[in-house]
Amino acid sequence: MTALLRYHAELLLRSQRWLPPAILYAAFLAVGVQGGQPVLDSLGYTAAGLLPVAAWLVRICVTGEPPAARACAAAPRGPARAHLACLLTALLAAALLGTAATAVLTLISDPASNGDRVPVSRPAAGAAGLAAVLVCALLGAAVGALTHWPLLRGAGRAVPAMLLGALLATVAAGSPARAAVGDLVTGSQSGRVPVPLLPLAGAALLTAAAFALACALTARRTP
Repeated sequence: MTALLRYHAELLLRSQRWLPPAILYAAFLAVGVQGGQPVLDSLGYTAAGLLPVAAWLVRICVTGEPPAARACAAAPRGPARAHLACLLTALLAAALLGTAATAVLTLISDPASNGDRVPVSRPAAGAAGLAAVLVCALLGAAVGALTHWPLLRGAGRAVPAMLLGALLATVAAGSPARAAVGDLVTGSQSGRVPVPLLPLAGAALLTAAAFALACALTARRTP
């Protein structure tokens, strides 16, 4: 698995196809977040914007190989393991991107609630923001896994399904991403730093199920 992860990571980096989602994410943050804003609000915005980026990174990794290269990569360990390594690479890339953004915004944002009424601990806010980022990275990866090969073929269906899935995962009632981001926004009103453990656990379970389904179908279908 380590060799497969290294292979997919190198493929992602060398292709430079990660640049458009990374640039879009940076632009999203540059437009919506400014230094001196309440830290929990900024971190909630940061987490929410990562979800579609994670789904996009999954698409990049899943579609980055021609069928012959995919077959060669799958030969030693099987297609399910190869596909899992592909999905994990996208998830790790999204998590690293979100972690970097969280670190920067934790430092430049105002460590206080809305209206500067209550001071907020930077380390605690950063930890809560990182948890929310991981929730959104997990759900974005799950959306990407369920809206591309082997479940859906062709960009005409996969891309609209991915965009719709990312939107629903962000705003639908009961979504772990909505809960994690909402906790940060609510915490910014009161100055209480939330600990989104339940959303994180829910996102991890949903993503594990989505990855398991995608990998199981990969072993039965050909690109």
